[in-house]
Amino acid sequence: MTKIQLQMKRALFFIIPFLITGVRAQQPNILFILADDQRADAVGYSGNGYIRTPNIDAVAREGTVFANAYVMGGHIGAICAPSRAMLMSGKSLFNVYDKLDGVTTMPMYFHANGYETFGTGKWHNGIKTFEASFQRGENVFIGGMCNHYEVPCRSLVDGKLTAPTTKAGYSTDLFADAAIQYLTQYASGDQKKPFFCYVAFTAPHDPRSPREDDIGMYEADQIPLPGNYKPYHPFAFDNMQIRDEHLAPWPRTPAVIRESLADYYALISHLDKRFGDIINTLKEQGLFEQTIIVYAADNGLAIGSHGLLGKQNLYEHSMKVPLIISGPGVPKTAVSDALVYLFDVFPTMTALCGLPAPNGVDGMDLKPVITGEAKQVRNSLFTVYRHTVRAVRTTDWKLIRYPERDITQLFDLKKDPLEIHDLSKDTVYGDKMAEMLKLLKGWQREAGDKAPLTASELLPAAYDPAMFKQVPDKSQPPYILEKYF
Repeated sequence: MTKIQLQMKRALFFIIPFLITGVRAQQPNILFILADDQRADAVGYSGNGYIRTPNIDAVAREGTVFANAYVMGGHIGAICAPSRAMLMSGKSLFNVYDKLDGVTTMPMYFHANGYETFGTGKWHNGIKTFEASFQRGENVFIGGMCNHYEVPCRSLVDGKLTAPTTKAGYSTDLFADAAIQYLTQYASGDQKKPFFCYVAFTAPHDPRSPREDDIGMYEADQIPLPGNYKPYHPFAFDNMQIRDEHLAPWPRTPAVIRESLADYYALISHLDKRFGDIINTLKEQGLFEQTIIVYAADNGLAIGSHGLLGKQNLYEHSMKVPLIISGPGVPKTAVSDALVYLFDVFPTMTALCGLPAPNGVDGMDLKPVITGEAKQVRNSLFTVYRHTVRAVRTTDWKLIRYPERDITQLFDLKKDPLEIHDLSKDTVYGDKMAEMLKLLKGWQREAGDKAPLTASELLPAAYDPAMFKQVPDKSQPPYILEKYF
């Protein structure tokens, strides 16, 4: 089917009801919920039996779960900035980086196609692009992170964001309340236009300080360590003291990692509760049946896996994210193993809503996967961290390359999903190594990545974490300082 035929088919979906009833059928609404730093296995539906996320799990049962959803990576330590830029633009890392100036964003596109747009929560890609993307906005946080009790919030008034003011309340509550207020007001209006409601939480990003009444929600000694826990990463590969890595001392002791996970899970469970409140508002206001719900996160996190804490690496725990799509036209209780990127969501949403495919995007339309017409949209994935790490994965295999250390890792993900057993030195896998390196180089050419796979000057892989000194950043509250520093 040609592109023109496909667009005509989508258009007929909305024209035929008009011919029959004289009333134009409205496209579905979109509710997009984005978590911050939530790894793919930190949710109940993933099989994690220790975290409680009943509301996210319920939406997962109502829709399609993508079990292999990834962020492409980042050229800076704050992975969330390029991740959100890719999500909003539908473009890959090397075509957007973290800037959106002059780029058509997903909410801009939906507004141009008849949608009313609302945004609340974290926006890490510039004030002007938020103002150009949304018609309405409340409790908007411009930035990367802050104390959850000291969020500088802005309102969108006459197309401009106000100066920031710190509102009383916890970050997750501020953003959820703003979304609920918007949805309630929308339901009381004429509803002539469908809505695009974007809610970007700052949880469970650190500070890993739960709301006061959620402290102790999880007993740390009852939480198992990650299966790939290590006290240290086995070799240096970048800045081993980037700010995320300061959130626990070296070595990463089992007790500290369990405490960190307990706080992390409490943040997610509170987010889940407020997510449930937003979903209940849709139901109470008669909006649920005509709303597509997307739940995702901007990147994962280590929290003790491979001796790391942050997302500045290319292991599965840091690049893989939760992704659920639920609503009209989406099969229930479905799980897809397709290899997908977060920036595939933009073209997928336009397809599900019957809109013309956006121009100039790199993301793939996942609708054929959702409807069962296709199993995959790509056979492999490429991920990037700065100039210091490159990785490629297929359905079963993963290769990670560290150019500055001349180190390569090879993992059989089918047998070793936790990336524990590096097979790169085993001569039995020489052909597989060559095959994966060839695939990695092909991805570099296609993506426009000019970084060498072996640096001109090699750096030592050995390092001494005993020499590291823990230094807190300004956003860490007393709870964190007393507990972890």
